[in-house]
Amino acid sequence: MPATKRAPKKGSPFVLNVVINSWVYSRDIDLWWALPTLQMDFRESLKMAVKTLTASKLRSGLTMLGIIIGNASVISMVGLGEGGRRYINEQLQSLGPNILFIVPGNRETRELGGLEITRNLVLADAEAIAEQVPSVIDVAAENTTPGLITFLNRNANASVIGTNPAFISVRNFTTDQGRFISELDMQRTSAVTVLGNSLAERLFDDQVPLGQSLRINNITFEVVGVLAVQGSNLGVNYDDAVIIPITTQASRIVGRTSPYGIEVGFISATARDAESMQTAEFQITNLLRLRHGIVNPDEDDFFIQNQDTLLTIADTITSALTLMLAAIASISLLVGGIGIMNIMLVSVRERTQEIGLRKAIGASHRDILVQFLIEAIILSAVGGAMGTLLGVSGIGLLSLFTPFEASASVGVIVIAVGVSGSIGLFFGVIPARQAAKLDPIVALRSI
Repeated sequence: MPATKRAPKKGSPFVLNVVINSWVYSRDIDLWWALPTLQMDFRESLKMAVKTLTASKLRSGLTMLGIIIGNASVISMVGLGEGGRRYINEQLQSLGPNILFIVPGNRETRELGGLEITRNLVLADAEAIAEQVPSVIDVAAENTTPGLITFLNRNANASVIGTNPAFISVRNFTTDQGRFISELDMQRTSAVTVLGNSLAERLFDDQVPLGQSLRINNITFEVVGVLAVQGSNLGVNYDDAVIIPITTQASRIVGRTSPYGIEVGFISATARDAESMQTAEFQITNLLRLRHGIVNPDEDDFFIQNQDTLLTIADTITSALTLMLAAIASISLLVGGIGIMNIMLVSVRERTQEIGLRKAIGASHRDILVQFLIEAIILSAVGGAMGTLLGVSGIGLLSLFTPFEASASVGVIVIAVGVSGSIGLFFGVIPARQAAKLDPIVALRSI
């Protein structure tokens, strides 16, 4: 008498159905009514993978942790690098339009880290450029030394910048109070100073600085002006500096001059327009070679940089730093991928019975492989999405608490999530293959 054909009750647990069907199959009973075709499509594999992962929420969360940290790190580091690049570009552009910098020393010597400079630039070089180079509008000489600033019982360490009157127009600065140093101050080596904005606030609080006397390295100076807020340029914070005539700096602060005149740190010049930049550079080079007695260009004791060159150098450096930061942060993604592989291998051991039962009732090698790969990809993709949210939030905090306008481009986010998903696929292959190769007979022995 044939066995009674009773299908499992709707809603029975999956494992119970598998056991019943396996028992029926072991007795060679007709299964057309009991065993549906188990060559599962992608949708069924996806549903099963989601159920498996949600059944162990803590383990799934810990598995995703490495991917979350990796994605957040990559996005944050790239955003920070981009913010740094923008900040540097803004600082360079704020130096002034069409500006050229003449720096003492041979270019190759400086690039190789050499410290020996055969002959320094002097104030007379800047005056000659202003008088004899027609493609230049204004020329400023600048020399910076450290100093102790004292007003009554208040002391402050600040940069003492010696320069000439053209400095304010070349560097595109403005005064907030009073005036800037004048040609008469230069000629008389007057003990007058213009204060940076934040330094004036620190020293004088609510008092009016103009007309007050303060001491720079124990020498009394009269305050004749206060700069508007300028920020930092070329490594100097002009808001926390004092500006004095360069002739006064040489005679009273530094106390020495070279045999060729008053030494300067560098000379900055403004070309008439963007089209005149190359012409101005050519004319300045020829003039300085003539003044310094240089015949062979390889023996130049100066070199000229324009704003475009500085921007290119800054872009190159910041791009390299951003790439390096992203590469370091990507190590977290690699660690996260290894974590996924380890947890999935443990999962294969724990689910040996389930895998054996499924294969015993008809699940193919491909079905098992696909399910475990889907689980690994889900862990990576969800971890990548959560890491992206964390990284974008981190970029927002960086923008609030740092001067960098950090941002994350859509391309970086897509790449980061795509890479995290690919890592899950890559590191999920080994446990998936191990699960798919399980012998159902060996797996069922433990039931």
